[in-house]
Order: sequence, then C-alpha cells, then structure tokens
Amino acid sequence: MKTFKIIIYTILTSVIVSCSTSKKTQIADKRDYNKYIQNIETASTSLAQTELNFWQEKLKNQPTQYPYLSKLAKANTLLFSEKGDISYLIEAEQKLLEINQKTNYNKASYVRSLARNFISQHRFKESLELLKKAEINGENLNATQKMLFDVYLELGDIQNASEYLAKIEDYSDFDYLIRVSKRYDHKGYLSSAIRFMEKAMKKAEEANDKDLKVWSYTNLADFYGHNGQIQDSYNLYLKALELDNNNTYAKKGIAWIVYSHDKNPDEALRILDIISNEHSSPDYYLLKAVIAEFKNNLTIKESNIEVYLSAVKNSSYGVMYNQHLAKLYLEEFNDTSSALSYIEKKIESRSTPQSYDLLAWYYYKNKDFKKALEVINTYVVDKTFEPEIQYHIAEIYKANGINDKAMALKEELLDSSFELGPLMTEKILNI
Repeated sequence: MKTFKIIIYTILTSVIVSCSTSKKTQIADKRDYNKYIQNIETASTSLAQTELNFWQEKLKNQPTQYPYLSKLAKANTLLFSEKGDISYLIEAEQKLLEINQKTNYNKASYVRSLARNFISQHRFKESLELLKKAEINGENLNATQKMLFDVYLELGDIQNASEYLAKIEDYSDFDYLIRVSKRYDHKGYLSSAIRFMEKAMKKAEEANDKDLKVWSYTNLADFYGHNGQIQDSYNLYLKALELDNNNTYAKKGIAWIVYSHDKNPDEALRILDIISNEHSSPDYYLLKAVIAEFKNNLTIKESNIEVYLSAVKNSSYGVMYNQHLAKLYLEEFNDTSSALSYIEKKIESRSTPQSYDLLAWYYYKNKDFKKALEVINTYVVDKTFEPEIQYHIAEIYKANGINDKAMALKEELLDSSFELGPLMTEKILNI
C-alpha cells in the first residue's frame, strides 16, 4: 500500500505527545535534500518533451505511419509521470485507442499499453478486458500474465492473482520479485514483503538500471517506513533523488518524515509547496491540509481543501479520486449522503476490502453500528491490514461493545503511528 491516504481528522490544540518516553531524534536535514527539491526541469522531462515534439512532426508529415502513435503515447505518459498533468495521460489514452483500432486489437504490446494506461486511471475492469484479449493473442505472454496479476490484485480477486503469480514464477526476475513482495504486503506479512523488495533492489543495482533502481528505492523506503525503519527510509529516498532529482514521490516521502517523525510542519509544508508548484497532482493539497490542521491553522487547511476539490472536479480524473472524496465528505464535511454516492461507485468499480471499509465507515458515521460491524466482519476483517482500515475496525468494535478486540487493535496501531501521522495517533490514543 502506498502511504498518504490520511484524510482530515480532529483539530489538535496542542502538540502530540510521543508514545515513547524518550525524545525522538530528528532524521531529516534540509542540507541533505534542499538541492533536490528546487523547481528545476530535469533531463528526463526535457527529453520527453523533445520526443513528443519529434513524433508529432513525424506523424504530421507521414499520417499513415500509425506506429508513431505509440511513440506519442509513450512520451505523453512520461510527461504525466513527470508533471502530474492529467491531460497528458488522457492524450496518451487517445493515441493508444487509435493505434489499437487501426490494428484491430491484434498486437498484444499495444493492447498492454492501453491496459497500463487504464490502470493509471484506476479503470481496472476495462484493463482486465484488454489483458484477456492480449492473453488470447499470446504475444509475449509472460508480460501479459504479470499485468493480469496486478489487475486481479487491484480488483481484490486474490484467487486469480495467486494463480497468475504462480504462472510467472522466476526468482531471478525483478518483475516477479516485486510482485511477490506486493502479495506479501497485501497479506500483512511486512517482513517478507521487505525481504523480497530488497532482493529486487539488488537485481536493479546489479543491472545498473536507473529507472528500476529509483522504483525499488522508493517502494522499499515505503516499506521501511511502515516497519519503523525511518532512517533507512529517509536514506533510500535520498538515493532515489540522487538518480532522479525530480522524483516527486521521494520528495513527498521526505516531507512525510519531516512532518510525522520530526514534527516539523512548517518545513514539511515548504517542501510540499515546492513539489505542488512543479507537479500538479491534487493529492498534495490534502496532505498540506492535514499538516495545516496539525498546526491548528484553519485558514491554510480550508484553502488547500478548496484547491483540492476544485482540481478533482476535472472530469478527466474519472474515478481516480472517488475514495479520497468519500473520506473527505465523511470526515471533514460530515456529509454522509454525498459520501455514499462515491462509495457505491467505488464498490461497483472495485469490490475490494478497502471499498467495503468505506461502506462500513459510512454506517459508523450514521451511528448504525450493527450494520457497520456486519460489513467489516463480512468483507474487511482479515482481508486487508492497512493501518487506517484497522483503525476503523477498532472504532466499530468499540461502538459495538467489543472492547477486547478494540484494545488489541489499539496496541497494534500505535506501532504504525509514523505511517498514520500525529493526528491519527491522537485518535488511536482515544480508542
């Protein structure tokens, strides 16, 4: 799971007291990362724009050369990754739709590229339909099977995901190792997830593949953070930035360490302000709102929520922010009816434990505690181990008088205080 899924919680009037009696050592040092967070255009961004311009001109001069469409889609996808502008991802989709129509969906590599684009848009069911076509085609079947594992896992179809993981088994393959790691993380076995991600990182380093190294560093940094290895997490984010100084994911990871571990909200906001100026993903504004709440600055908090809501009104985002919007309406606005529409859409597109957790939390907020308990017992408990969801389960247990289970979860959740952040930690302490 990725971090930073926290939505707004109760305003604090004082600084959070550490769960530990010993004073925590500050980890982040701006002298380490300042050189990386400046608003500069990277070589990869420049190259992507150059590639885009080049292939646009080629296609203009030779409009019948449809393979150029694939080149344009690749350049647009890279620009989306670098800049966060959703229009690049949608433009890539249009090019991929066009090339697949011209080839009658008979070239598996083009079909996989479109499926990958749909994954980025959280259109998993549509991606699955495409991958089934690519599987029948048989071209580079192993690549298709890897993606089928990814999509089935995202859809919560664990049986099919496990079957495809077995089909691609190869402990010498980076792609297989990261998927084993992902499966262990999904099952709640963090130490095993870390072990396999470390193996994948070594593979990337042995191959001296820059992109794979950056990817493995940032994902392993996430796992280390979940495991309380904050210094190791910080060091890996820095290693990723040494290779790619525009990696906003690593910068965001450092901002979280500055906020959640070091309790330095002003510096965390400074970092996020720089990131959001160079990368237009709406997520940053929710995180800035959370940190502003920690500072008890309602003005900054509310302005960032407004910017976020304005950004996600863009229809190009489709279903990408339904989960975040549902949480926002439940937690911040106490508007359960508006939240329910997003929750129902979420369950329709992905009937996962995470989606049903939102439904259970909806019932909890409506004080229908028995219905909330019924939903979590049927669809959530022992099916996901994300700390935020475990917190919801604990609160629902408490509301139903199941205090022994609530207190057991409380103790476990305190071990995840870094991942959840200071505001959520205060909530947990009150269980």
